[in-house]
Amino acid sequence: MDAIMMTASEVAKTMGVSKAYAYKVIQKLNQELQAKGYITVAGKVNRKYFMRKLDYQDEGRKEE
Repeated sequence: MDAIMMTASEVAKTMGVSKAYAYKVIQKLNQELQAKGYITVAGKVNRKYFMRKLDYQDEGRKEE
């Protein structure tokens, strides 16, 4: 079972970017979540939100 939160290392590996850039992505996504009233954890991001925002999720996806 996957953890609810992703670390910067996981984000970097998934996106194929450096860990430093992954932290910037996490910070931006967490700011979006905070604006919506969600509680966030510094240096980690919600896995479902990450997948949805970066369109890596296959569920319900339609081919164009």
